[in-house]
Parts: sequence; structure tokens; C-alpha cells
Amino acid sequence: MTYEEQIKAIRDYSYRKMSGDSTGHNCDHIERVVKTAKKILQQESADSLITIAAAYLHDVADDKLVTDPAQLENEIKDFLNSLELSKTQIDEILYITHNLSFSKSLSENPPRLSLAGQIVQDSDRLDAIGAIGITRAIYYGGANSETIYDPKIKPRQKMNKKEYRNLDNETIINHFYEKLLKLTGMMNTPTAKKIAESRHQYMLDFLDEFKNEWDTEK
Repeated sequence: MTYEEQIKAIRDYSYRKMSGDSTGHNCDHIERVVKTAKKILQQESADSLITIAAAYLHDVADDKLVTDPAQLENEIKDFLNSLELSKTQIDEILYITHNLSFSKSLSENPPRLSLAGQIVQDSDRLDAIGAIGITRAIYYGGANSETIYDPKIKPRQKMNKKEYRNLDNETIINHFYEKLLKLTGMMNTPTAKKIAESRHQYMLDFLDEFKNEWDTEK
């Protein structure tokens, strides 16, 4: 198969899997991540097939979105094998998709990604900040019945993955302090770091305005 045929098949597979998502991880999100990855690739010498394939597939087996991620990873492996990708290519794509999430960074020994993985990680994280990131945070919080804001509930610190994924005392606004405002400082590539700056400031401005409007006595 040609590169173009492989990427089209991967795109179609990803769209079939993510088209029903209602948490902000749907096909629109996937396509933005892919476009950002392509933009970063213009400045970085990473493998294009691995980078774009991982960008399309990065949420398909995400353990916060599916009940059996291991089964889906096996399905992805078989699918990529049918597209004539090598074992080395498949292993790297699956390593990236399995290890790029923010929750993985909370472990004592966070996984180290290849340059292709860093580009996909940056692209995914850029879509979690700025105006789009604000919208997705609210969308995801609503889908999980989170409280919008409660000043009595303080942002959590030094969480492990299990604590981070526990939404019992989570609020949408606290999610900015627990994750989103940290992402700018966690970008890998120079291109992503530059893009992140204005998006980070946009979130800070939003939070200031939100709290001003919340506290109407001010």
C-alpha cells in the first residue's frame, strides 16, 4: 500500500471509532490534532507515517473513554498489520498512543516518547488549552456531571493517576489548575511552546473573568 492509502485507511478507522464520542474527543478533535501535528512536522524531522497514524489513533483505546483498552489495542495492532506496516512501526505507534496522556505523566517514572510521540503529545495538549480547551473542558465536565465551580473545593495537588481520574470532588474550574494550566510548561517542541503561550494567557484571562462574574458582590 502507498503512504496515502495507509493514512486514509487509518483516518477512516479512527473516524468510525470516535464519531459517537460525546466528551470532546470526537472526530473534530482528532482532525485538529492531526493538523497541528503536520504543522509541527514542518519544523521537526520525525517519521511522518508514525506521527500522523498515532495522531489519528491516539484516543481510540484511551482508558478514560473505553471499557476495554487492551482489547482495542489488539484490534488496532491487527488493523495496522493489515495495512502492511512493519512490526517496528506498529509497536512505536501503540507505544505513543498508550503513553502520551497527561495521566501517564503523574507516575513516578513517566514514559519517554520518541520525537514522533512528542509531536503527537504536543498536538493533543495544544487542543486542551486556549479557547478550544476551555470549551472542551466544560463539555467533558458536563458529560461527566461535574460541578462547574465551588470555591470551597480547592484544586488537588500531587495526584497519582487514580486520584486524578477520580471525579467525585472535581470541578470544571479546578481542572484548569490541576491540568490545563500546567500543559504549557510541559510542551516538548519549540513550535508547540510558541503556540501555547497565547492560549495559556487566554485561559488565565477567562478564569479571572469567570471569578469576577461568579462573585457578583465585588
